[in-house]
Amino acid sequence: MSWSASQYATFERERTRPVRDLLNAVGTAPVRRAIDLGCGPGNSTEVLAARFPDAAIQGLDSSPDMIEAARKRLPGISFELADISSFHGTGLDVILANAVLQWVPHHEKLLPRLMESLAPGGSLAVQMPDNLEEPAHRLMRELAAIPRFATQLAGAANSRQPRLDAAWYYRLLRPLTSRLDIWRTTYHHILPGGPDAVVEWFKGSGLRPFLAPLDEQARQEFLHDYRTALADAYPQLPDGSVMLPFPRLFFVAVR
Repeated sequence: MSWSASQYATFERERTRPVRDLLNAVGTAPVRRAIDLGCGPGNSTEVLAARFPDAAIQGLDSSPDMIEAARKRLPGISFELADISSFHGTGLDVILANAVLQWVPHHEKLLPRLMESLAPGGSLAVQMPDNLEEPAHRLMRELAAIPRFATQLAGAANSRQPRLDAAWYYRLLRPLTSRLDIWRTTYHHILPGGPDAVVEWFKGSGLRPFLAPLDEQARQEFLHDYRTALADAYPQLPDGSVMLPFPRLFFVAVR
C-alpha cells in the first residue's frame, strides 16, 4: 500500500505542529542550504522555508504521490524522489527529518552519516513518533497476531525501526556534536469523529504495513475489528470527539 498524500494530510494541522516546535529549537545563525528528508506533501518543507527564508531548500521523499503533492504546494522549491536511507550530502546548514526516521533502519549508521553531511555549526533536527507502546499501536500488533491475520501479517510489526530511547540517541550523537538537545513531548490531539477519526489518522501512517498485505475483504475485517478495539481504548468525550495522546521524541544535534 503506497503512501497517500491526501490521507496523510487529513490531519495536517496536528501533524505539522511538532515540526514547528522542532524548528523553533534550531538556532537562527545564517542558513544557506537546508534539506527536508521525508518531506511528505510539503507541510514540513513549508515550515522549514518560513523559518529560514533566505536558504536554498530541497525536499526528498520516497513516495511519488507525496512528491507530486509537495511540488504542487511549493512550486518554487526543488523536490526529488529519493531513498533517504542512503542519503549523504555535504555542507548543509540544516537537515530536517520530521516523522520519517522511524521508517529507516540502522540509526547507528544513518545518524553519523547525516552528521557528516552538515557544515560546521550545522544542525540535524529530528522528530520521531515515540508511540509504539500506545494502545493504537499495541492493538494493531495484537490483531495481527490472531490466527485470521497472522500468516499474512507476520512481518508487519517489524516495518518500523525498533523504539530506542533518548539515552541511546544521546550516547550515539554526543561524541559527534558541539551541542545536543533531546526532549520528549506528548501531544493530546482532540479529533472530531470518535474512534473513526483515530482509524483515519493511522491509515495515513502506522496502519499501512498492516493493511498492505491484506486483500480487500480481509482489510475491511481488520479495520472493523481495530475500530471496535479502539472504542474501548479511546472513549468518546462528551462532545463526540476523542483524545489521542501522541508521544514524540525530538533532538537537535549541532555539528
